[in-house]
Amino acid sequence: MSKITAILLAAGKGRRMKSDVQKQYMLLNGKPLIWYSLDTFEKSPVDEIILVVGPGEVEICRKNIVDAFGFKKVSQIVEGGEERYDSVYEGLKAAEDADYVLIHDGARPFVTEKIIADNIETAERERACATGMPVKDTIKMVDVDNYAIFTPTRDHVWLVQTPQTFEYPLIREGYEKLMEKREKEESEDDRFEVTDDAMIVERLMRTKVKLIRGSYENIKITTPEDLVTAQGFVEIQQG
Repeated sequence: MSKITAILLAAGKGRRMKSDVQKQYMLLNGKPLIWYSLDTFEKSPVDEIILVVGPGEVEICRKNIVDAFGFKKVSQIVEGGEERYDSVYEGLKAAEDADYVLIHDGARPFVTEKIIADNIETAERERACATGMPVKDTIKMVDVDNYAIFTPTRDHVWLVQTPQTFEYPLIREGYEKLMEKREKEESEDDRFEVTDDAMIVERLMRTKVKLIRGSYENIKITTPEDLVTAQGFVEIQQG
């Protein structure tokens, strides 16, 4: 049997929330935001959860989140890094005996057990997959002066979400290559912006990533307005 590990990222600073409390610990209907995705992964088919938190937060998170709510599948809590990709890399190093890893943003509280199961099934078949949904709105590509230059067909444009799931050796090697590139880069102009994990597999490992449907409710809490929307989702779910 394959070992399935979830890397749950909770190390973000959340500057756009305009709050002294980091967004993953902000309360949503009386529970910390990170509780929601942790609870879903706890109930899912994954074998273990590695929780990546900010510097100095390991013991606080262990006491106030993991132990307080009785999450049994959290096998390790590790400190993340300055950027998201640094935090993912720390999580990957802690998951060395995994066969497949799901990488999920803790600020997406509405991931479902079905989404997780679909990710696992697809990754076992395709080696790499990412959750997403087709866009509803028309998308415009613009130039540096914000003039529209191209309108892609909506049928071929998706909003990408997490989890994103990979065969462990594939994503680990991709991140090793990324870190090597970072060490050699002499300026910001040398970099390519890393906005999700699938990019690393696509560009550095030359491997196709299968997109699978998630949910339009699988939003990322980034701004205060998102928290209001999330509260509405929770109230609807609770009837």
